[in-house]
Amino acid sequence: MLFQFGLRSSLLLIFFTHLCVYAGLLYKRGVQQERLSDRLLASFFLLSALFIFPWMSGFAGWYDTQPYREILFYTPFIHALFFGPLLYLYLKSLTNAQYKLSKADWLHFLPGALYLLWCLVVVVADKFIVGRYYLMNGRTDPDFDSWYNWTWSASILIYLALSIRYYRQYLVFSNFEFSFADAASFKWLRNFLYAFALLTTLLISEHVLSLFVDLVYVRAWYYFFAFALITYYMAISAYSARPIIKLNFEPRLLTAYQQPLQLANNNTIDITYQDLDWMEDWKIKVDELMAVKKVYLEPELTLTDLAKKTGTNASLLSKVINASYGQNFNDYVNRFRVEEAIRLMNQPGYRNFNLLAIAYDAGFNSKSTFNRAFKKVTGKNPKEHLSN
Repeated sequence: MLFQFGLRSSLLLIFFTHLCVYAGLLYKRGVQQERLSDRLLASFFLLSALFIFPWMSGFAGWYDTQPYREILFYTPFIHALFFGPLLYLYLKSLTNAQYKLSKADWLHFLPGALYLLWCLVVVVADKFIVGRYYLMNGRTDPDFDSWYNWTWSASILIYLALSIRYYRQYLVFSNFEFSFADAASFKWLRNFLYAFALLTTLLISEHVLSLFVDLVYVRAWYYFFAFALITYYMAISAYSARPIIKLNFEPRLLTAYQQPLQLANNNTIDITYQDLDWMEDWKIKVDELMAVKKVYLEPELTLTDLAKKTGTNASLLSKVINASYGQNFNDYVNRFRVEEAIRLMNQPGYRNFNLLAIAYDAGFNSKSTFNRAFKKVTGKNPKEHLSN
């Protein structure tokens, strides 16, 4: 098989291969563990590998040789209209373990499906009906037509904006709902979304520049190389990330946490300006669960879990904690964990334990969360505390 190994073709070949491998691994894990997020991401990485394939094969000499040139022209490799929907729905399924694709969700894939249908029409018309180049000009690859580049670039940018907005809502919600908000923040995903948004913005800028200046073919290779780097970073991060099964984010839940408290008589009150005596019973129950039953030792304790234990709903309990202690749920629980960690540090039986073991025994589920919470509560990091 013809393949001219050069710097540009070989570099993209490495990323092409690895993205295909990660797509297979994620799909296998998604099927075995019934995780929709993994299956969606597997599709994204497979399409990402196909996305860089024409540029890889182009520098490998395929566009200059038949029958490779004909295959590249008639086979659609750029499926970028699927990128935005896959990322957006991946984010939804990652932050909600119970998320299922609805009929409305499938509509996101309609533009990409229509492009595939058009590619099929072109093949049938040119190869089987007319018998020559007819719907295709035979000189340029339709995957790189200007109208198509503009369309999928705009699509990605729109969906990235939606995804970033959704992610920010999720971060706010996580501080209300999770006692492990730091571990559930998926910072690698945030980095990817912003980097991908920057990359797409640069591409659109290059589209605009190409209207006035003829850009060299080699120049576009750098975009595809950057794309390969960023998606490879996401593949490594996503595959190695520890699954969190208690995530349950929906935007409507955040709205419920942020809206004024609804009383039985359908009146609403602003808890910051009202008598808080009615909260005392709930506060007593929460204090008992935390101080006596030590529920904070559950690493994946959520506000919903605590609400069930107290016999109320998460929205009301969130307002009780915020008003009574001046803290969100995440900070409130981690304060107890820090106090427990300090207690364990002072026990003779824990003198030979490392800090990570103490953090786990105190209810934390990661070293970074432990360090950040400890610093926030005491003003020192754990090592500084031990040295005093």
